[in-house]
Amino acid sequence: MASPFPGMDPYLEAHWRSVHTSFIVYARDRIQERLPSDLRAEVEERVFVEFALGTERSFRPDVHVVETGGQASDVPSASGVATAQPLVLELPPEEVAERFLNIIDIGSGRQVVTTLELLSPSNKLPGEGQEKFRQKQRECLSSRVNLVEIDLVRVGKRVLLVPPDSVPPSHRTTYQACIRRGRRPWAAEVYRIPLRERLPALPIPLREADADIPLDLQELIDRCYQNGRHEGLDYTAALDPPLGAADAAWADALLRSSGKR
Repeated sequence: MASPFPGMDPYLEAHWRSVHTSFIVYARDRIQERLPSDLRAEVEERVFVEFALGTERSFRPDVHVVETGGQASDVPSASGVATAQPLVLELPPEEVAERFLNIIDIGSGRQVVTTLELLSPSNKLPGEGQEKFRQKQRECLSSRVNLVEIDLVRVGKRVLLVPPDSVPPSHRTTYQACIRRGRRPWAAEVYRIPLRERLPALPIPLREADADIPLDLQELIDRCYQNGRHEGLDYTAALDPPLGAADAAWADALLRSSGKR
């Protein structure tokens, strides 16, 4: 069963870890089919620790209560007034494994040709996940590696290679993609991805002598939706973050016409 949305389904963002992993694997499979024989697409992983830092975090570990040793009245201060005692809450760290895709040139000692990143909330919110993502950007900029960045989540601030202020209003869409080709290190291609339209096919760059490989983002997201059995999503729930007024009205009409509300 297909999503009621024509492009990206914003309700999938609540299940992003599962969607993210599936998307990267499906992208690997589609790209692999079309690669020259001396190139190979491989799923890679980076691991970092994430804490629950505020309500805007999408992934929140459990909160544990630790017993403190006594009541406030048990600890008088020098002035004779009891000092307040805290209830200590431990926020245990959570180890996160985030996957991305590398296209490797087997004949050149496994040199990385292209890196494909599907952004997660951890990349767009302050913390180690964002720091490691920025580090990856810097590594690609300092080399001739092609970098493909796909942003299909609305939480946090946009952290694509192109600063948001440099993007004209025509391309400041709900979602966005950016491609930097290693042979043109100071140029970046920005792709519009509006909420109300079908997701585009992106050209995945390889070596300079190779033709780009088209990667149909809509096909991948549709597979994530269907294989993840997300047809049972609660489309009456409030989105976090919420859509803007115009998009919220459009989404409400769409979901009502499809029987989801």
